[in-house]
Amino acid sequence: MPATILPRLALLAAAGFLLASPIAANDSEAEIGLGGIVLKPSNDLRLLSEDLFISEEKVTVDYVFENPTDDYVETTIAFPMPGQPRGLIDKSYAYYDESQDWSGFDFATRVDGRPVRLLQYDRAMIGDRDVTEEVIAHGLPVYWTATEEGNPFDGASPQRVAEALEKGLARRDDPQFEGRVVPAWEGVTYFVREQSFAPRSKVRVSHKYAPMVGGSVGGALYPQYRNNGEDSSLSEYRARYCVDDHFLAGVDRRLAAKASGENVQAWMHETWIGYVLSSGANWNGPIGTFRLVVDKGSTENLVSFCMNGVTKIGPTQFEVVKTDFEPTRDLDILIVKFASYED
Repeated sequence: MPATILPRLALLAAAGFLLASPIAANDSEAEIGLGGIVLKPSNDLRLLSEDLFISEEKVTVDYVFENPTDDYVETTIAFPMPGQPRGLIDKSYAYYDESQDWSGFDFATRVDGRPVRLLQYDRAMIGDRDVTEEVIAHGLPVYWTATEEGNPFDGASPQRVAEALEKGLARRDDPQFEGRVVPAWEGVTYFVREQSFAPRSKVRVSHKYAPMVGGSVGGALYPQYRNNGEDSSLSEYRARYCVDDHFLAGVDRRLAAKASGENVQAWMHETWIGYVLSSGANWNGPIGTFRLVVDKGSTENLVSFCMNGVTKIGPTQFEVVKTDFEPTRDLDILIVKFASYED
């Protein structure tokens, strides 16, 4: 079932545009059928606790599951990794570092302290539609890049392109990029394991990996680019990352400090990290105790994300603790870094 993987993308988007780039998701019970992997709710297992740490360099998550029944529970558990960045699609410019490897993420799992073997499934997804077998049957890669070497429709025959468009496997890019034909699917990797839960037992599961992150040089947060209209890029930042006026004031102060001096210009770089919390609602009942720690990496950086009850617990770390937590939305984290250069 696994398909050929093209190299992972490290992308930089042009100023003024956003590109969603989640890094992973909570464990979820799953079933594997002809249509691919389907995440499904568990009627038996409970998630007693989740301790999640997120930074640009690493992600760790520690769970305690409980089987409260008198029976053994044998189940398939999947940990979905991010959907591949969309490259030139959705109005974003991108530059790529093809030395990075999509296939591994240095992903490791331990159950009750013991390492476990995982199966890796790479699927081609158009929304919720799994088109992996169709993509492979046409000799196309699950993972692709928007570079000339990585886009399977660059240089393809008109007949092949027309067929892919007709089948919905390809789409035309934004007109500002001259309507270039690109894949309609994104690659999604699942790390899957079979696990047994003894009756009346508690099981500890830990994951750690190096995240893939999105980012931009520049962005819509520069004062001269801000527009508070409902359709503005700033409104996207407010909705996705809960950027507020206090955060924007911090941006302005740091830009001014970096630009102090003759012929010195300030610039900023955004890092986007996401985590799919909503799949944590697939277990029987709410998450008993949920703890999140976000590390922004440097005291010079700014961070923003949508979660109430945030407490600063260190120079670069922020904590959220909740009980009986039922996640209703996914987590998107914005980290902004600042630098200067001589003009």
